[in-house]
Amino acid sequence: MRVPVAVLLVIAMGLGGCGRGGTSTATSTSTRVTTAPASTTTTTAAWVVGATALPLRPDGLGEMLPTPAPLVDRRLPTKDLLPPPSSGAFASTISPISDAIRTRMGETYHDGCPVTLSELRYLTVSFWGFDDRAHTGELVVNQSQANNVVQVFATLFAHRFPIEEMRLPTTADLDAPPTGDGNNTAGFVCRNSRGTSSFSAHASGLAIDVNPFQNPYSKGDIVLPELASAYLDRSNHRPGMVYAGDVVQRAFASIGWSWGGAWRSPVDRMHFTATGH
Repeated sequence: MRVPVAVLLVIAMGLGGCGRGGTSTATSTSTRVTTAPASTTTTTAAWVVGATALPLRPDGLGEMLPTPAPLVDRRLPTKDLLPPPSSGAFASTISPISDAIRTRMGETYHDGCPVTLSELRYLTVSFWGFDDRAHTGELVVNQSQANNVVQVFATLFAHRFPIEEMRLPTTADLDAPPTGDGNNTAGFVCRNSRGTSSFSAHASGLAIDVNPFQNPYSKGDIVLPELASAYLDRSNHRPGMVYAGDVVQRAFASIGWSWGGAWRSPVDRMHFTATGH
């Protein structure tokens, strides 16, 4: 059985999207966390995502350890949870939250969330994996943004932007210990921003994190995912990374969403939001 790994995503959702402030930069973070030497070839070595829990820091996060060699240029294959698009062309669906989907969401939705289930939509969209194959992913987003989000992923599919995983976070993910190697592209999770009583934009289905490992969150000595410090070096271009003005940032900007990678502190490179936080 696969070990749940989206706890990283959920923690990042609580940290990212919590507003800007301070003056820390990714550069200062990179001096605090070392990385393994980059490989000069594409890495295809086996890596079992979520297999090893990290030692915990006093703040409850996993220790920020050097990036393992197989993940310095991360191009892991996608495990299909849904049938891939039969024609190989982009396909999508938008539907209300069914009883089955609500059950799968578990405690990622609960009483007191800032949106009702009727205000959310379940999406399936095609995406290209790092294995150069078409796959079908799933997201929950706010109904007001469902069509826009489909438009974004249609653009990313047309440009063959690689995504490793796109599945619903679950209660098991919330309860899993941090492993620091998660890489799930996801939207809705009902959670406060870390250290505040305010909900994250994810709690309204108005934010999406894209390839968290290739696009880590950083603030001070914190890097999330905890093993992703090799990706703080944005001068080393690798597949799946997001940059200002690239196809991902432009696609989200075209629907009015902003990018956390442009913030000064935290720098939330995975985070796209309709609310600005």
